[in-house]
Amino acid sequence: MIAYWAAQQAGQELLLRIDDLDSPRVKAWAVQQAIDDLAWLGIECHGAPVIQSSHQQHYQQILERLTDATAGLAYRCACSRNDIAEALSAPHESRFRGEGPIYPGICRPPDGRQASAEDSYWRLRASEQQLVFHDRVLGTQGCCPADELGDFPMTTRSGQVSYQLAVVIDDHLQGVDTVVRGNDLVASTFRQLQIHQLLGWDPPAYAHVPLVLGVDGRRLAKRHGDTRLSFYRENGVSASQVVGWAAYSLGLIDRQEPCAARDLITQFDWKKLSAEPTVIDPVTLFG
Repeated sequence: MIAYWAAQQAGQELLLRIDDLDSPRVKAWAVQQAIDDLAWLGIECHGAPVIQSSHQQHYQQILERLTDATAGLAYRCACSRNDIAEALSAPHESRFRGEGPIYPGICRPPDGRQASAEDSYWRLRASEQQLVFHDRVLGTQGCCPADELGDFPMTTRSGQVSYQLAVVIDDHLQGVDTVVRGNDLVASTFRQLQIHQLLGWDPPAYAHVPLVLGVDGRRLAKRHGDTRLSFYRENGVSASQVVGWAAYSLGLIDRQEPCAARDLITQFDWKKLSAEPTVIDPVTLFG
């Protein structure tokens, strides 16, 4: 909803991309459900959806640039999560919770063990520079990736590019100039800014918006019950009720009441958005 309102107000296009690289978890029916959900809410996207896996050729070309032996930026790594955990007797605590321990450099050249191409993946050296970006919701954000995040994987053991690299290439190919996503991905932004920098590409602007949490304080997920839009739709909840709840919880309107998505475009304002999460009980959300 935020991406739709922001794009419409700015006279820009909202693009739809289907991320399908995580093949074991991809469900064919979920693609059409996502398209149906957007249409039901009144969110209009520009053009046909772009399927992420259609960019495979571009991924491999860029990966070859970043793994060029003369660059010294990427290296083969054979470490598993257990390997990393065992190497860290006292893991360094990071402000970016959920990112896991900082990689201790087990396979990092020149002193690390040498991993063969078999059963390994590409890992990128984290930048030692302070990276800064201005977030439209959170304000100015800064981080030294080497100190707070560590070297990160660019591929899987099967050779598939990772999320961090894929979305940078996707955004570049589609001409994306603004990214709106959950604030649990701020750490990823610094990694992606480094990739943009290495490739000489201008990064998009970013807006990291607050998450919706369950009453247990954890990100809304299957553990909280069925929270799909289709579930509410099938149980008689209208699209205008969902839109009204979203607008109210974001601070765009003063009271929760049914609204059409298109009617709130002129009321959208980045400055109105809170950086605090919204806590809900999905069972009683709409009565």
